[in-house]
Amino acid sequence: MTEKPKVLMVVTLDTKEVEARFVRLCLEEHGLQVWLLDASVRRIIEGGAEIGPDQVAGAAGTTIADIRSLNHEGKSLEIMKKGAIRCAQELHCRVGLSGIISVGGSLGTDLGTAVMRAFPLGLPKVMISTMASGMTRPLVGTKDIMMIPSVCDIVGLNAVTRSILRNGALALAGMAAGYRPLTASTRPLVAISTLGATERCCSAIRRALEEKNFEVMVFHTQGIGGVAMDEAVREQGVAVAVNLSLIEVSDYLCDGIYSGGPDRCKASLEKGIPTVFAPGNVDFMVAGPIEDAQTRFPGRRYHIHNPELTAVRAGEGEFKRLAEHMAGLIRTANGPVAFFVPLLGFSDHDSERGHLQDRSLPPVFAEHLKKVMPEGVPVKVLPCHINDQEFADSITEQVLAFHFRKGELQGIESGV
Repeated sequence: MTEKPKVLMVVTLDTKEVEARFVRLCLEEHGLQVWLLDASVRRIIEGGAEIGPDQVAGAAGTTIADIRSLNHEGKSLEIMKKGAIRCAQELHCRVGLSGIISVGGSLGTDLGTAVMRAFPLGLPKVMISTMASGMTRPLVGTKDIMMIPSVCDIVGLNAVTRSILRNGALALAGMAAGYRPLTASTRPLVAISTLGATERCCSAIRRALEEKNFEVMVFHTQGIGGVAMDEAVREQGVAVAVNLSLIEVSDYLCDGIYSGGPDRCKASLEKGIPTVFAPGNVDFMVAGPIEDAQTRFPGRRYHIHNPELTAVRAGEGEFKRLAEHMAGLIRTANGPVAFFVPLLGFSDHDSERGHLQDRSLPPVFAEHLKKVMPEGVPVKVLPCHINDQEFADSITEQVLAFHFRKGELQGIESGV
């Protein structure tokens, strides 16, 4: 007899009891074994969950009574999140989960996605939420969470909520039935950051490395993609990191909306993984609609990428500040680093066919970078555009040199 896939449902029964029963029925009808985790604080529904509020609070080192005495939903939620994550991970260790589903409003979504983010990539995760059509970055983070808008508020069952809750349950059922945990590649792994405006360069590098039997993971640097890359560098066996796109660093420094935060690019440097840098996409900052761009960066050149995003031309000040920031990061590196600078432009926007080209600025970045870069770190300046084949070939050659040199050194250290 085939064993049923085991899934976790995270729902607060004090506000979503009817909806939880409906989702559970849908899951069980499609062959799943369900554990319900209830992190309710207002009241406890006896017998409604395999993991109840008292157990969740206990896992957080407290009691429901103490949590209620806080009389503060935000503080209560933070405590119950800690307990819920511990309970969920313990369950996973014990039974081996094949998926997680949650249903909630703002607090329930915060709770459900916090649990999901504590689980590895590849494990199916479905969040049915009133928050799913809004700002989801803090909720999803760097994990593969499927967000489904509830459309209606999640208050009782009606024609709309029945359909959406059922679809979410069926999505999890299908994924759970075929779930296979991620397995590490046997090929050397290279992580590359990029954006659409440097895609030609990235694709050329990727194809060349794949022909050499490397596995390549590409990350889209829109504010969270590079953060996900850094997480992969910390957690997976990345052989070489190629930060082709640094817009998440430059936007952090100038308050653009693609900021990757203060720790962007630190992972490979701290871990000692060979790292190649290039100033891809730093010729522009990213703002919202044109009105936001004009307010945030007045008096600049603008390119309306779409109604939601505007590219804003970066100038000499931004370039020098970025060079100094990158030199400061690289100064702490525990492994080899090389920095490549293309003198004819840093993105499609900074090209003959682009809308923000300024040929005078790439040399400014190159010269200042060479001036501030730590001794011994090569700054390789090339007379080409970042999307030219020549530049991609140079990056590829450096990746190969770093990787095979690293292998030689490891062999020497181990006495091979």
